[in-house]
Amino acid sequence: MSRSVSGNASAPFVRTPPGESASRRRRVWYTVIVGALGLYAGLPWLAPAFMKLGWESPARIIYLGYSTQCHQLANRSYFLFGQQWMVSPDGLEAAGADPSMLGLRAFLGSPEIGWKVAWSDRMVSMYTSAFLFLLMAPLSVRLRRPLPLGVFLLMILPLAVDGTTHFLSDLQGFGQGFRDTNAWLVTLTASRLPAWFYSGDAWGSFNASARLVTGILFGVGAAWTLVPRLLPDLEGIAPSAPSPNIPKKGPTRAPDIRPTIGDPVQPARTDAAPKPLRGGTHGN
Repeated sequence: MSRSVSGNASAPFVRTPPGESASRRRRVWYTVIVGALGLYAGLPWLAPAFMKLGWESPARIIYLGYSTQCHQLANRSYFLFGQQWMVSPDGLEAAGADPSMLGLRAFLGSPEIGWKVAWSDRMVSMYTSAFLFLLMAPLSVRLRRPLPLGVFLLMILPLAVDGTTHFLSDLQGFGQGFRDTNAWLVTLTASRLPAWFYSGDAWGSFNASARLVTGILFGVGAAWTLVPRLLPDLEGIAPSAPSPNIPKKGPTRAPDIRPTIGDPVQPARTDAAPKPLRGGTHGN
């Protein structure tokens, strides 16, 4: 059975194998998931860029949209286009921020210290790590296998502890809780580390480092647990090595040995020696 194509020579009708069709669907869904997560993780970084460019209206729309997902406290957020990656409460207050929790949530930044990313440092580490994991997962067989649920629970436990202690500390008074001084850590380490490491939320401090690490653990663990289960058999998404371009061999044709007109006909040659007659020779 063949089907004619535009009046040309008939071409055979080829049906897509079911396995190839399923692999194509997995690729499409995987691309959609990675693209959506990348957009969701990238939009908060556009808000300070828009503020820098003077596009205040689209920037405020992003800030407002992500305010439903995050506390957006300025002392626990990254700043762009300023001199410091993270700004201390004293620096924020000097820039005009209200030092209360609601005031630090509403403060977006200033031309002097830069503009706040639309969600906190922990949220940045969570969603950025999940996005990067999805980009790398097709390249490794181990990453394409779903993470055991018990391991996932262990990976999110540090975030639960760190987030809960931050919340309880803030209830004691913003800037006055046990996570603001971390006196327990000073005692535990016998003050062997610099003083700036124990208190506050500056970049590199214990609080900032804990939020960074726990966010990465949660983001990688969530992506590693959910995506391989939602899209099983991720091997079909992995890029395969290109096959070498070896020309296909067609049927071999015997050489044409027919004589042409005007060519002399060569007698057939025999390379075999003549066989001797049986019974020997006569006359000798």
